[in-house]
Amino acid sequence: MADLKNIKGISIQTLSSDPANAVTGDMWYNTTSCAFKCFRTSLIWTTGGAMATCRCALAGAGASNTAALAFGGFPSTTCTESYNGTSWTAGGAMFTGKCETAGAGTNTAALSFSNLCTESYNGTSWTAGGTMATCRKALAGAGTNTAALAFGGISANCCACTESYNGSTWTAGGVMSTARYRLAGAGTNTAALAFGGCTTAAVACTESYNGTSWTAGGAMSCARSRLAGAGASNTAALGFGGYVGASQVACTESYNGSTWSAAGAMVTARYNLAGAGTNTSALAFGGFTNATFFSLTCTESLGLTGVVCQL
Repeated sequence: MADLKNIKGISIQTLSSDPANAVTGDMWYNTTSCAFKCFRTSLIWTTGGAMATCRCALAGAGASNTAALAFGGFPSTTCTESYNGTSWTAGGAMFTGKCETAGAGTNTAALSFSNLCTESYNGTSWTAGGTMATCRKALAGAGTNTAALAFGGISANCCACTESYNGSTWTAGGVMSTARYRLAGAGTNTAALAFGGCTTAAVACTESYNGTSWTAGGAMSCARSRLAGAGASNTAALGFGGYVGASQVACTESYNGSTWSAAGAMVTARYNLAGAGTNTSALAFGGFTNATFFSLTCTESLGLTGVVCQL
């Protein structure tokens, strides 16, 4: 039977304690715990700085877990907060207090849109933008403040319409296959992902947008609404938190363009939260939990963290 020495040209070290300077791929035998161990990286959520204002049904924008923006929320607030990776600081107030709005862009170039109203943020203050064609809330968004996409939501009924923003005006886009609200989004205005949400019940369906039309993608393993999303494209997205049945969930799923896979569980299960960042550098903030019946201020950061595993 071949051993590691013959396969890799190296032998497994025998150590009395786990090494402090291990790197991904290292393997060893711990004589104290009598176990073979290895070092690998995993996506793990860790607690971050608390928001100044507790709120749920808010929106978020941002390119990473160290540069994010939180705005709006229930009860219909105008407050804005910016995150630097450690703490939140107050930003310029929005013109219109709103909840269940959608967000796109970065923490210094963000967009908020819902109920026909659009506002753009420059890192300091908000300015009015173009009026949406379809009045709706509880929608999702993707893209930047000058190239955004709005999809889903509640209008007169469950909405399937899509609109694209060029920095000044909204134009109609392709219609989604599944009309839904309280869904999540990720990506850009020409490579967007819509996932989860609610029709008459929570759904697990995923749709991908190419700038013109939507196509079906792999279903999430956990059907849920009121979740948050993050991700730079429709082939690298993250869905986390949400509402299933009558309770909040902590589960996180990562999308590779065709299938969803489990990622690290959140520290605090919640729904009606917001998200920002990428599929490997995400931020979760705000939300609501049935355990307390209060809106939350807590923040969590997702990143690749090295961990020692027993084989």
